[in-house]
Amino acid sequence: MKKITALLFTAVFSVIALSAQVTTDDAGLRVPEDRIRTGNEGFASEEFRRGVQAYYKGAFNEAIVQFEKALAYLPDDNLILDWLGKAYYKAGLEGSALSYWNNASENGYGGLLLENKIEIVRERRVTGDSTDKIMRFSEAGAFPGTFQGNLIFSGPVSVQPNYDGTMWVAAYNTNELILLNQNGKVVNRIEGPLNGFDRPSDIIRLHDGNLLVSEHAGDRLALLNSKGGFTKYIGTKGRKLGELVGPLYLAQDYLERIYVTDYGNRRIDVYDKDGEPVFFFGGSSGDFAGLKGPTGIAVVDESVYVADDQTGNIYEFDRSGNFIRELVEPGTFKKPEAIKYWNGSLIVCDSNRVVSVDSDSGALFEYVRTGNAPSRVTSASPDVNGNVIVTDFTANEVYVMSKVQELVGGLFVQIEQIDASKFPNVTVELRVENRHRQPVVGLQEQNFYLTENMRPVSSLKMLGAASNNTDADITIIIDRSVNTSLYGQEIESSVKEVAASMNGNGTLRIVAAGAIPAVEYVGRPDALGDFSLAALKTKQTSSAACDLALRLASNDLINAAKKRGIVLITAGTDNALTFEKYNLAELSSYMNNNSISFSVIQLDQGAMGEELAYVADSTTGDTYYVFRPQGLGDVVKDIIELPQGIYQLSYTSAMSTNFGTNYLPLEAEVYLLNRSGRDETGYFAPLK
Repeated sequence: MKKITALLFTAVFSVIALSAQVTTDDAGLRVPEDRIRTGNEGFASEEFRRGVQAYYKGAFNEAIVQFEKALAYLPDDNLILDWLGKAYYKAGLEGSALSYWNNASENGYGGLLLENKIEIVRERRVTGDSTDKIMRFSEAGAFPGTFQGNLIFSGPVSVQPNYDGTMWVAAYNTNELILLNQNGKVVNRIEGPLNGFDRPSDIIRLHDGNLLVSEHAGDRLALLNSKGGFTKYIGTKGRKLGELVGPLYLAQDYLERIYVTDYGNRRIDVYDKDGEPVFFFGGSSGDFAGLKGPTGIAVVDESVYVADDQTGNIYEFDRSGNFIRELVEPGTFKKPEAIKYWNGSLIVCDSNRVVSVDSDSGALFEYVRTGNAPSRVTSASPDVNGNVIVTDFTANEVYVMSKVQELVGGLFVQIEQIDASKFPNVTVELRVENRHRQPVVGLQEQNFYLTENMRPVSSLKMLGAASNNTDADITIIIDRSVNTSLYGQEIESSVKEVAASMNGNGTLRIVAAGAIPAVEYVGRPDALGDFSLAALKTKQTSSAACDLALRLASNDLINAAKKRGIVLITAGTDNALTFEKYNLAELSSYMNNNSISFSVIQLDQGAMGEELAYVADSTTGDTYYVFRPQGLGDVVKDIIELPQGIYQLSYTSAMSTNFGTNYLPLEAEVYLLNRSGRDETGYFAPLK
């Protein structure tokens, strides 16, 4: 793709290249600089310019109208076809987008770049956004503990990826925590309180955002704040309740209780969220001989899974510590260590391999094998980009493992917005994803390369990444169908809980999904403390137009904060939500293509209707039961922590605008480890 020439942008119809110079048309033919522009070209130029401006303002329907007007004047112009495809794509009409892109591609426009975009979008529509759960991983990159003879860290034993793309690494030998970014650069280094860490063995992020570190030689746990600042110790050396001897790995359940594998005491210690001891388990009982060498641990719903490096087994307990079963046969593993839960399976580290274990059947699949070189894989954690981050204690390296098809497919880069209102200072917004719509988070300025007409831009600067935003704009859709009439109190409490969890930040909207959906509220979330259904103007109805409500909510979020989501409050079973105006694929694509998450708060425990279930499964977000034990306080937090691969950069342009009438080409390339992606587009400077 690097060999794609500037012809894609300089070979545009003469109506766009209005400056008095030699240009090329779509077929690559030279156009004399004294060529007289036809009337149709002049009209098309104006409509095209308006379309580009509307597109960058998020008015995609208006952009479609303008581009179609321009195309009516110049039916065979490939640049208009390309932009019309972009506008339809952002509007969620991917079938129409593919049709226009295919026309341009068949005309010889766009080359490999356009062909690749068509292939990716078509593949997403056929297979959905998810990838196979069981698929072999390969190394996408590695971060060694030494570089050019200099020691960076030693003995990486555990890793905790963060939602902003960075990762904490517990370095056992150097008694420290290292914060690495996606390029392997050390961002921060934490050595603990005054007396330092004493052989840190595991690190996890608790539900409240704080960090918890186990100190194997210190016989204690260190509680840190979200930035790594020391708060307090949990536990002391000993064999009584709350005491530890050689703690290793950590986990937390949905009630925020902390589980620790206490290797020296051959048991699991359990603490409450404040660090107070509750009980311990793992001793012999009935047919269970007791834990011999507990290492990795994972809590999944009501089950606790514990690896044992002496028996080579994984045991399942309930959250009260009662033994349930052996998940696999004894001796299945050589030296199992950390366990994580991901995509419905347990990820188990064992010697020089990472294995997926089905938590129901115990079936095994080998994700990763590091080879025959000296290796001891101790931890493997999924990161926000869909990779698995692996620590190799013996090789003293941290590996980034990716699905093989992602390494082959590269990155999908889209230039989302260009603001040239302060030309020659230009601000650009880019979205970076993999082929399956998984956002790529954690990129730095060094990962971007921008050019105008194939010439590097000057003063390139990264302004920020959406993944670092700590608040979101939320739209709550309230189901006003008669099926929700029995849940008035639950709806009101759900709205109040979601609003309160926004902590006064961002904008909250309320849309009532009635026969004709309507916006009922727009404003600060902390102003809804006394919310009542009686205040809604939209009356209950036998059938609520859910598709219109989703479209209305999405429209209002197009230009909202970069972290934005829709939360639908509805009854689950046999609800009266209708989908008649927009088809389900269009609704899902509209939200996905504009980074809008969709979550559902169910008022009963029945299964959702098929249409609603399709939209929920096809978009980012989650489903919550209104009476779940942990409440609804995590709804907004989960939306904020959803990966966002949107970046904003600025640069100084050297292009000639011809008083704002020239179409200015822009190209963007993104590189991460051994993957790359590219996009090309253009913009107009302000008229003068």
